Amino acid sequence: MSYRVYVGPPGTEQISPLEKDQLLYKEFASLDDAFGWARHINGSGRVTLAIDGDDGTSLSRREIAAALQHPDGLGGSRIH
Repeated sequence: MSYRVYVGPPGTEQISPLEKDQLLYKEFASLDDAFGWARHINGSGRVTLAIDGDDGTSLSRREIAAALQHPDGLGGSRIH
């Protein structure tokens, strides 16, 4: 299983599936690790635009930001 975390510059709101091919991403074996990287990225002035997983997980920028504001919701549960 792998999860891809897509990153972009501040101000980027949404990305289309076609744009994902042109964006930087980092791949992780667990959703927890992907969220850890997303937290790091958002704290460094860049923006986590999406998290996509091989299991069908697909999170938008807003969903990621909301989940990071409420870390209790991340513990062990899969967000689809």
